[in-house]
Amino acid sequence: MNSVNFQSVDFDKTPPTVQLRMPERLIHKCFEAGGIHNAYSEIRKHPVFFVDLPSFAISMTIGGLNPGGCSNRHRHTYETILYIIEGQGYSLIEDRRVEWEAGDAVYIPVWAWHHHVNLNQDKPAKYLACENAPMLQNMGGLALREEAK
Repeated sequence: MNSVNFQSVDFDKTPPTVQLRMPERLIHKCFEAGGIHNAYSEIRKHPVFFVDLPSFAISMTIGGLNPGGCSNRHRHTYETILYIIEGQGYSLIEDRRVEWEAGDAVYIPVWAWHHHVNLNQDKPAKYLACENAPMLQNMGGLALREEAK
């Protein structure tokens, strides 16, 4: 993909149509079978699987919380929507406790401190996370994440 930096004076160069750029890969088969993204998972203290598809605007991961486990408290400049696949727990978003279970969707606002907790001591919890981090990264490195100390 060619990168072009337009400035305010270049507004008249906005094209009237869009050119289709069809990527070679349109599917990531059985992406969990590829294994946990170890470095990312280790820092965050819970397993994470990355979907490897050519999206420039959104990312998608499968995250897991071990029985009785929780994620690190963190915040980021990108929006996140979690879809709970299995399990029961809660997310603490700033000072609001949001209870969730399989089938629920949870919204994480930009720059809100949060972490996720699996209430089940015997079974893992699993969620799908969709985020707009790639879009922000492609706009000039605006996707930032901060871990609580």
